[in-house]
Amino acid sequence: MDDTELAALVTLVFHLVLQSAQIKAICRGNQAYSRSPTTDLPKMITQGIQSSDDRASPVHSNASPAKPESFAGDATHLPVTALAGGGAGQERGRNKLTLLPLIFLIFFQVAGGPYGAEPAVQAAGPLFALLGFLVFPFVWAVPESLVTAELSTAMPGNGGYVLWVGRAFGPFAGSLMGTWKYVCAAIGAAAFPALCSDYLVRAAPAVSGGGARAATIVTFNVALTLLSCTGLSVVGWTAVALGLAALSPFVVMVGVALPKIRPRRWGATARAKDWKLLLNTLFWNLNGWDSVSTMAGEVERPGRTFPAALVSAVCIGSLGYLLPLMAATGAVDAPPEAWGDGYFADAAGVIAGEWLKYWIEVGAAVSSVGLYSATLSSASYLLAGMAELGHLPSPLAARAPRFGTPWASIAATGAVALGMSFLSFDSIVAVTNFLYGLGMLLEFAAFLWLRARRPGLPRPYRAPAGAAGAAVVCAVPAVFLVLVMAVAGWKVCAAGAGFTAAGVAVYYLMRFCRARGCVEFARPEGEGGERGGCESGKEGQHGDA
Repeated sequence: MDDTELAALVTLVFHLVLQSAQIKAICRGNQAYSRSPTTDLPKMITQGIQSSDDRASPVHSNASPAKPESFAGDATHLPVTALAGGGAGQERGRNKLTLLPLIFLIFFQVAGGPYGAEPAVQAAGPLFALLGFLVFPFVWAVPESLVTAELSTAMPGNGGYVLWVGRAFGPFAGSLMGTWKYVCAAIGAAAFPALCSDYLVRAAPAVSGGGARAATIVTFNVALTLLSCTGLSVVGWTAVALGLAALSPFVVMVGVALPKIRPRRWGATARAKDWKLLLNTLFWNLNGWDSVSTMAGEVERPGRTFPAALVSAVCIGSLGYLLPLMAATGAVDAPPEAWGDGYFADAAGVIAGEWLKYWIEVGAAVSSVGLYSATLSSASYLLAGMAELGHLPSPLAARAPRFGTPWASIAATGAVALGMSFLSFDSIVAVTNFLYGLGMLLEFAAFLWLRARRPGLPRPYRAPAGAAGAAVVCAVPAVFLVLVMAVAGWKVCAAGAGFTAAGVAVYYLMRFCRARGCVEFARPEGEGGERGGCESGKEGQHGDA
């Protein structure tokens, strides 16, 4: 054996010993720990933990195996699996999300087609609406997607932004983030059954009110809740079919409208501009790019799949708004005041005839189905991820034996959405935008904090540029968030304060329940048998987030 071979052997033995020590540290106190087959160990060593192959060891090479008591308030030193609730979702081989279904789940969590963009034209006219949907993806959608892609691939566990914020600032911040985002998602989902019912009224006036409308909303809710229980693979491929069905009439409308477009019409503006309505409409239609992160533990090969899916979804979603708006405002000579909810169908009737008008109305109902299904899944896996992280009682993380889906969280979220389905749509939009703004500011802060405190954290995908670039990525959308929140009325601010107070109460209630032992909580890996979840001896001892 020559010197080169001897050196290679010594290096291999050293890596094997180090890998074994780290795995034992994580496994201590968790008899049920499972991982990839041992035959993958040589690949883990040779490829390195930063490989985007997604078969690497669940223990980061720079994660400290020390006990939680040694973290001294710095939550960033915990192994990622300790923060991800053991990676329960990743270890399941069933119902894994692949690229195409993930693209359309993101599409429906954000857009679902141009339905709902009409108030932007009504608020300020075609010029400002087109400028808004042209510029907003660059100042908001792209930065949010970059942050989501980096953190989702670095910490691919269910819970998403709860996991990231908890990793940076501790369990209290993670729990509050979860409350904001869950309320936002659940309330947002509640809008879609009513919206679908309103679109169906155009084709079936019998469901316009009373018991028939209530029955339609309940049927819509229950059917899609049951669909979510069959698994994300089924939901994802359903989203693909629904997405193609929702976008197809607009592809036809754009094609028919091309010879009728008069570019001068794009320069029209509304006489009385409603900037608040314009901002809320843009924000409502183009936020939520990080929502899919709550299902990161269910994605196949997240290091490669997430960035590709986000790029594709941003392109589809942005063009899905801009092109139909350009076609309709350029081909139809209508004043901005005419552009109320559902005017796309009327514009299609003018452009091509009644057949396209009805097609778009059916497409709107189909889009509502996809929007509700995707939002329900995101909120449900957020709730389950919080239970896996120890923020909420562990029964909420219970999985169905056959499908491996978090049935308890899905049922709870479906019930919440159903109860809120009869609220005013305008109230839903304003409150969810405010709560979403609070959550995103905290998310951007966590992104910058982790970049500064954990530069060595393995990131299969890294947002472009260094520290300065990361600051710019967050600064522009943060300014827009503050602007959107500043124009909110006092009632919306009061509602946001109320939900924030409820989030604080939930955190301390869970601590009380854990201390009394009245409810079962998960013990995430990496605690060495110590107390799990949100409660720890000191708030900074980040034993669960």
